[in-house]
Amino acid sequence: MAEFQGNLASYNEANGEFTFSGKGVTLKSNAKVANNIQTASATAGAATLNAPAGIITSESLTTAAGADYTLTLTNSFITATSAVLASVGNGTNTTGDPSLFSVTPAAGSATIIVRNGHATVALNGTLKISFIVL
Repeated sequence: MAEFQGNLASYNEANGEFTFSGKGVTLKSNAKVANNIQTASATAGAATLNAPAGIITSESLTTAAGADYTLTLTNSFITATSAVLASVGNGTNTTGDPSLFSVTPAAGSATIIVRNGHATVALNGTLKISFIVL
């Protein structure tokens, strides 16, 4: 299975479609899936959201410069061979440099690692982690 890492390139509120883009590849969602995007909040690095696509709001983070935040997503749509596409953006966070580091699917879950790439500044709030299971 190939791993795709990219960023949320666009989101159309009118029809719910979104596009991920990275490494010369663009993936566009099916509006049927996108219109069913669910949300959940993480607690202590874990969240449960049984849906093919969703947005997780992390707990308030103080992840140090150069350190990682690990989110374990429990989701019945994910198998060990699923492709789970994810992106990260700021919720209430205004400092640091959060970026997606890796996504590792397993049976019923995925481990999503977000790295604070800033050299000196910690994160200071929540992150929004979007995902879609293929």
